[in-house]
Amino acid sequence: MKRKKICLISSSGGHFEQLLMLRKLEEKYDVFITTEKTKYNKNDKKINHYVMQVNRKELLFPIKMLIILIESLYIFLKEKPDVIISTGVLAAIPMLFIGHFFKKKVIYIESFAKINSPTMTGKLIYKKHIADRFYVQWETMKEFYPDAIYLGGIY
Repeated sequence: MKRKKICLISSSGGHFEQLLMLRKLEEKYDVFITTEKTKYNKNDKKINHYVMQVNRKELLFPIKMLIILIESLYIFLKEKPDVIISTGVLAAIPMLFIGHFFKKKVIYIESFAKINSPTMTGKLIYKKHIADRFYVQWETMKEFYPDAIYLGGIY
């Protein structure tokens, strides 16, 4: 029987560190990891695919998001994941929308760092009903995401 394939995707930094907590899924599923390419992680053997790094305050933000959309579509078509799991933020948005469009299971985990306020990405994914499952890591976040699932932190 074919094992399900999971795409783990996030931006670099803390979001990526949280995502790595889910690597134990490799014991049961085929897993590939996608994140932003930075000068710190370009030789990281854990990472299978990279997308362009982006910051919403950049002048070229819209163009970079379009490039990330194209990169994400290429990765999606090449890898054909059954499930997409993300801890956010910007670089993951295109892959989450692509997964939703192609009717794949999308799981979003709001950042562990967010205790009293939501991320912009989390608000977008929640409001647009992109994720099949939306998790928060703090019970206080249910105030912003009433239908979210709280199971504690992934650490």
